[in-house]
Amino acid sequence: MSGMHQGRVAIVTGASRGIGYAVAERLIAEGARVCITARKPDALAEAAEALGGPEHAIWVAGSADDLAHQDEVIATTIDAFGGLDYLVNNTGINPVYGRMIDVDLSAAAKIFEVNVVAAIAWAQKAYRASLKDNGGAIVNIASVAGKKPAPGIGTYGASKAALSHVTTELAVELGPNIRVNAVSPAVVKTKFAEALYEGREEEVAAPYPLKRLGVPSDIGSVVSFLLSDDAGWITGQDLTIDGGVLLTGGV
Repeated sequence: MSGMHQGRVAIVTGASRGIGYAVAERLIAEGARVCITARKPDALAEAAEALGGPEHAIWVAGSADDLAHQDEVIATTIDAFGGLDYLVNNTGINPVYGRMIDVDLSAAAKIFEVNVVAAIAWAQKAYRASLKDNGGAIVNIASVAGKKPAPGIGTYGASKAALSHVTTELAVELGPNIRVNAVSPAVVKTKFAEALYEGREEEVAAPYPLKRLGVPSDIGSVVSFLLSDDAGWITGQDLTIDGGVLLTGGV
């Protein structure tokens, strides 16, 4: 198999389904080998098998914000595939819905722990283990919820705005041999986002100039590009992937 990621090795967090799985699928199609992570071993095992089995995809189960899990993933990936070139911070949680003024503070802390602090931790560990000496690229999965007020999911949106800033900060710190970018999707048809569109997809998609919601492969293709050498002069960017909805004030 050949492609623009031939010989490259990636870690994709939160990748047993949805956007993370689509990212892993695209990277493997372009020649990369990938370690996927998530919390549930059964779902990961099934996903890794569907991605082509251990020659192409391995998995490690755990919580994205668990420091020991992060260490295990990095070590397992380098041991299995001989290196590490790419990191995709895809894991994100949103356990609460409602006004920020009412948000449970422990839930708010957990959102920032998983969506922001863990992403920094993964970047630090990938950097120290491989990227510092060998170069590479990082892509963080942010959200259009971080671009403007997001009623009902404002704490999640604030965490994604922070992740976008983390992206720019790391891009400045890690150049010239490591590029760091982000993508900010609008509503993508995944289990994670079901509550935002289920049963009313046409209505939700109406404000989108492209008249449809996203699908995971819409994100996987762009993440693959940003990791690739084709994006060799792009760093510190947060690319909105939203079917144009921010142009119309939707979401």
